[in-house]
Amino acid sequence: MSTATTAAPASTQLSQLDQLKKLTKVVADTGDFESMKEFKPQDATTNPSLIFQATQKPEYAYLLDKAIADNKNLHLTGAAKIDHIIDDLLVGFGMEILKIVPGRVSTEVDARLSFNKEGTKQKAHQLIDLYQQNGIPRERILIKVASTWEGIRAAELLQKEGINCNLTLLFSLPQAVACADAKVRLISPFVGRIYDWYKATNKREYTGAEDPGVQSVAAIFDYYKKFGYETEVMGASFRNVGQIIELAGSDLLTISPDLLAKLAESREPVVRKLDAEAAKARDVQRLPLDEKTFRWLLNEDAMATEKTAEGIRKFAADIVKLEKLIAGKV
Repeated sequence: MSTATTAAPASTQLSQLDQLKKLTKVVADTGDFESMKEFKPQDATTNPSLIFQATQKPEYAYLLDKAIADNKNLHLTGAAKIDHIIDDLLVGFGMEILKIVPGRVSTEVDARLSFNKEGTKQKAHQLIDLYQQNGIPRERILIKVASTWEGIRAAELLQKEGINCNLTLLFSLPQAVACADAKVRLISPFVGRIYDWYKATNKREYTGAEDPGVQSVAAIFDYYKKFGYETEVMGASFRNVGQIIELAGSDLLTISPDLLAKLAESREPVVRKLDAEAAKARDVQRLPLDEKTFRWLLNEDAMATEKTAEGIRKFAADIVKLEKLIAGKV
């Protein structure tokens, strides 16, 4: 695991957030536009849960109203019409976000397609087409897909078409290796949810470099840099500032507004903990993977199996909530 501690090229008069930005691309993990304007991240990520939460706020009601109005005369009914409205809503949020951030936005495929390779591909095409119809080039979009075997295979095909993918709900090295072998653009290993599982299972607290979530991302980072993979590592799902600081130097980190605020308030020094050059010198073994090996290794990892399944169920539940909300308005 990386243990480099190169100091950020910044005075401690800078906030931790500004120091971190010198070491890592900072990404906003939110659907809230105002927090993006405040903290000025490079990219932004969304998911069904964040979009559903945002639609509950009066200031974002116009996006839902617009998606419904734009599809009022659509020659579709029932579930097909609601599905189309949701796609328009997701893209509507993405377009507003891209007015704020200079980089990319991640838009998630329906979690109920997590085990459907062809369905995932089709939905990705629909989302990309909607963005392009609105003048947004595909280079500014990351399609978020769950890190199942089927999701990874769909992403592999999408990448060959020039559609960049962000593989989410990722909790283990086998998932990360399969993503890198598929040449996906970016992965989002979930630090906080790994930490949650070990904390609950072992009934103990973890801090600093001993945090299992931190260790998981550091191991993935080292593996990628050791073997020259171009897939970007973006730590996600943080529970505290300490986890973020321990992963300074990661390619990207996606951070919620409350933790961005804490980083902006602190003047404590931030040092590089993950280092690509140091990783190349480490004794890291290759992990050959085929489908059977992937499924077996994932099955053997109780945490990764449980957290991947749980995450898919939660995202799917929030899509259903969004569908019911829209059905009530339609």
